[in-house]
Amino acid sequence: MASRSRNPKVLAVVLAGGEGKRLMPLTADRAKPAVPFGGIYRLIDFALSNVVNSGYLRVVVLTQYKSHSLDRHISMTWRMSQMLGNYVAPVPAQQRVGKRWYLGSADAIFQSLNLLYDERPDVVVVVGADHVYRMDFRQMVEQHVDSGCGVTVAAIRQPIAMADQFGVIEVAQDDPHRIARFREKPTDPVGLADAPDQVLASMGNYVFDCDALVDAVTRDSTREDSRHDMGGDIVPDFVTRGQAGVYDFRDNDVPGSTDRDRNYWRDVGTLDSYYDAHMDLISVLPVFNLYNYDWPIYTDTGFYPPAKFVHGWHGRIGHAVNSTVSPGVVVSGAMVENSVLSPGTSVHSWSSVSDSVLLDHVRVGRHAVVRRAIIDKNVVIPENARIGLDPAEDRANGLTVTDSGLVVIGKGQVVPG
Repeated sequence: MASRSRNPKVLAVVLAGGEGKRLMPLTADRAKPAVPFGGIYRLIDFALSNVVNSGYLRVVVLTQYKSHSLDRHISMTWRMSQMLGNYVAPVPAQQRVGKRWYLGSADAIFQSLNLLYDERPDVVVVVGADHVYRMDFRQMVEQHVDSGCGVTVAAIRQPIAMADQFGVIEVAQDDPHRIARFREKPTDPVGLADAPDQVLASMGNYVFDCDALVDAVTRDSTREDSRHDMGGDIVPDFVTRGQAGVYDFRDNDVPGSTDRDRNYWRDVGTLDSYYDAHMDLISVLPVFNLYNYDWPIYTDTGFYPPAKFVHGWHGRIGHAVNSTVSPGVVVSGAMVENSVLSPGTSVHSWSSVSDSVLLDHVRVGRHAVVRRAIIDKNVVIPENARIGLDPAEDRANGLTVTDSGLVVIGKGQVVPG
């Protein structure tokens, strides 16, 4: 059994091999964790910042799908002190147990058990790489050590009407920290005893005793009926054996958090949820506060000059309101409202951008109008173009339009003039 010390040796494993099909076309050329977010970040920066801020400085990132930009970002941004033995190491699929790729999240860990054997931790913190949130994992690890469980699952309270979108945890009647049942997207959920209109939904974050994790994924690898998934197969195995605990995210107290943004967590697995999470950033009192310097989100902003706003007469005024403007942006005689502009983007005279997310190096031409859109890197919006005003016209021009009317333009896609 792993050590039950209050100060266990911890290895963090970040699962970053996700393909992100529902985020197409943003994931056409990159893994889901590498998708830019909030102007200067990548999605993986949130998971890595939470782990590092929690004091866990030995981290492996398991990658697979179109991982080049993700590997480059990690190697250039997340450099730790080698003198102190700290590291954030991207590890691609190694095919150590056969000529195949990862079959699921549990199989990813099984194929990477050499990392656990080399590090020999007492506890393994396993986290996903594609959610937006802040979390102090030390508090979860402390509960796990005290509980005696083999695994502890982080869970967030969600409306019972949304239960069919999550893996739902039902707790034991005599112990609210023990999992009695783990159900995948139930249509007949049971509400919590202290909140009948809510359920506990799995966040995809886990704390394992190292020995218990090794045993579980090894046994799972021999099961022909398994999907080799952490939530769908490994956690239910621990539940069956009475070895699964739950950590209520509501109990997590992150330094610098406020009542408004405490316990914020968003799954940005769809284009609309990705867009909505951006809109959470730009209000006067944002639902998710990027300005919490007690628990910073780390990244590499590159060598960009400051943002610049030019022109200020005869209706040609460069300004942005209720927006996030990144380094290297130039707003030249244009109007930007309720939007996120990423590094190197330029918005030219008499154009208008509103309720939109523009990724790196987008160029918006003169007199163009962009409404409620996500525009990926290196896209040029021609002069006088109209984006987001007529869904039928946008579809006819080869643009992606969601059921909600959100327009999405893929990386480098040519937009008709």
